[in-house]
Amino acid sequence: MSEIQTEPAERRTQSRDLIDKLLTERKEMFALYCEVAGLEPFPCKVSTKEKLQEFCQILMDYVAFCHFEVFYRISNGTERRTQTIEIAKEVYPRYVEATDVIVAFNDKYDNSDHELVMDNISNDLSRLGEELATQVELEDRLVATMLSR
Repeated sequence: MSEIQTEPAERRTQSRDLIDKLLTERKEMFALYCEVAGLEPFPCKVSTKEKLQEFCQILMDYVAFCHFEVFYRISNGTERRTQTIEIAKEVYPRYVEATDVIVAFNDKYDNSDHELVMDNISNDLSRLGEELATQVELEDRLVATMLSR
């Protein structure tokens, strides 16, 4: 009987841990986003390229975490709250669109396998910032339902 009573509490703890990790990753990603954006006029120095490389890595870790941890938890049936499942279904298509822009930014500016061209980075960072803001709004809607009782 005690196992049955603790199971929902355990799931809530797991949800809270998942949300805490998402928010920590988000905070780290935005801190680096601000650092990279503050490098303008974006000199093609090694330090700029290294900071951009670091940002791209954190950016992809953050996006992957939400897709492969948060949304996966919902899609595989671990999440049982109907409201959370419905919000996830509603926000996921737009979330994927934002993710496509983020991945394109990473592909362009992650200089691990190609020469880095910085000609349009200001515009690309601006567009990236808009899509990240959209993702945050969508994640926050989902997180709010996951935190509700």
